[in-house]
Amino acid sequence: MTAPTLALHDVSKSFGPIEVLHGVDFDLRPGEVHALIGENGAGKSTMMKILGGYLSPTGGEVRLDGQRAAFSDSAEAEAAGVIMIHQEFNLADHLSVEQNVFLGREIRRGIFLDHKTMQAKSRDLMEALEARVPPRTRVSDISVPEKQMVEIAKALSRNVRVLIMDEPTAVLTGAEARVLFKQVRRLRDEGAAILFTSHKLDEVSEIADRVTVLRDGAVVAQGGIDEFTEDAMATAMVGRDVSDLFPAKRAGGDEIILEAAHVDVPGHVTGASLSLRKGEILGIGGLVGAGRTELMEGLVGLRPRTGTVTLKGTSLPGGDVACARRRGFVYLTEDRKGAGLLLDKSLTENLTLPVLHRYARPLIDRKAEAAALDKAITDFDIRVPSRDVKVGNLSGGNQQKLLLAKTMLCDPDVVVIDEPTRGIDIGTKQQIYTLIHRLAEEGRSIIVISSEMPELIGLCNRVYVMHGGHVAGELTGSEVTEDNVIRLATGLGSQREDAA
Repeated sequence: MTAPTLALHDVSKSFGPIEVLHGVDFDLRPGEVHALIGENGAGKSTMMKILGGYLSPTGGEVRLDGQRAAFSDSAEAEAAGVIMIHQEFNLADHLSVEQNVFLGREIRRGIFLDHKTMQAKSRDLMEALEARVPPRTRVSDISVPEKQMVEIAKALSRNVRVLIMDEPTAVLTGAEARVLFKQVRRLRDEGAAILFTSHKLDEVSEIADRVTVLRDGAVVAQGGIDEFTEDAMATAMVGRDVSDLFPAKRAGGDEIILEAAHVDVPGHVTGASLSLRKGEILGIGGLVGAGRTELMEGLVGLRPRTGTVTLKGTSLPGGDVACARRRGFVYLTEDRKGAGLLLDKSLTENLTLPVLHRYARPLIDRKAEAAALDKAITDFDIRVPSRDVKVGNLSGGNQQKLLLAKTMLCDPDVVVIDEPTRGIDIGTKQQIYTLIHRLAEEGRSIIVISSEMPELIGLCNRVYVMHGGHVAGELTGSEVTEDNVIRLATGLGSQREDAA
């Protein structure tokens, strides 16, 4: 067996009195992709940060090429060829793609920056990732998946011996993930040691050579990928059977609670029409860029739109999100960290912000706020070490549950949930699906926008599929299949239309 390039030996890590890693042994070998999987909060990010020089272990040691390596910081680890792609973007939005790729490692010609060479190299890196973004484009002007590709290009531009990838495909489509995997396999074949984390277990099965499962800060399973089915990985992660991931589907009642006709969202959507029934979980499918989010933002008033939108039998004015909220129509953003939550604030401050007027009499009623938080923690199973923790220190799954609790505090009739389980482990996904189903059982109407095909098929009895800014078709009941969704999403039409 090839000797490890980078390894942890009996590593523990404590934050104050709380130990979050317990005697972990883990290694990364050249020419191998080693998947690290586990629930949010299992300790994966802490492990990766120790390997990448961002944290020091409390006990045990990091070994590079068999020798103790006490990286003083991430720069020292990077100098040794240990590169980490973070789950959270580490980009300067006001700089260009080229400037981000070479930030701190600029290529010079004499005393001057060699922009021509850096632009050419940046273009080559982005084209290898099939992301055709001009090198001089400002990062603030590109999409979330394109930003992820810039992060990956930064890593690929370096002399990589060890590549640590923290949820690199969380914001990528299936096609974009396959392009990334092509580059991962190239690096592996060139002798790099690669750590790959993902909550998408089908991706783990596809790309990994070995798997380590972490639960509650300890290694609970380890072996070759051929030793694990996806069900076995999921069960090891959460410590219980999760084969029954989705609750029974709900078709909803006969009452139409929301109806949109001939809606245009300038620059994004043209002539979109749809309806939503009371108590229904309705899916919105399509490829990234098809206009799914923009359409829903237009309906709820976050973007200008034309056309007719009727909510509970009454016309809803465009461009007035406050009016939509007052009338029971809310939107839960796909970008929980950038737009949904204040990461440096407490749980209470985040939870009550949308309805703060309820707790101001005129001073803030702290007891009422505390009671609301207690109820939210119970109702949505938000797991926190203390009530005072900053939201940015919560796991992705607990952040998403807090965002859902915050949205539901408005007591809405119609809820749009954009990418409900992006970057969330399979155990928490199961919880989120159960919560969505419970809301529909209460008589609320839910619209789910999702890039995950199993999510659309497992949750929704009816799905509208978008392509190129248009509603390409509607699928109901047994028509909601992967093949039909893909055909509509790519502009090919449904099997039903072909048969006709």
